[in-house]
Amino acid sequence: MEARIDELEAKLVFAEDLLEELNKTIYRQQQQIDLLQKEVRELRKQVAASTPNEPHSLRDEIPPHY
Repeated sequence: MEARIDELEAKLVFAEDLLEELNKTIYRQQQQIDLLQKEVRELRKQVAASTPNEPHSLRDEIPPHY
């Protein structure tokens, strides 16, 4: 019975360590996701600011050699 309890305690310690590592990984990933979302928002603002609001004609896209 004592050996079984020791084995369960060892498994519990391992599970707690694994859970802590997973929590750290998720935290780091969430930080990266937040940073990437911020960068995407900033890029969208840059694109919106650089594109004209007037309608775009396909004739404007004809290469000059035609």
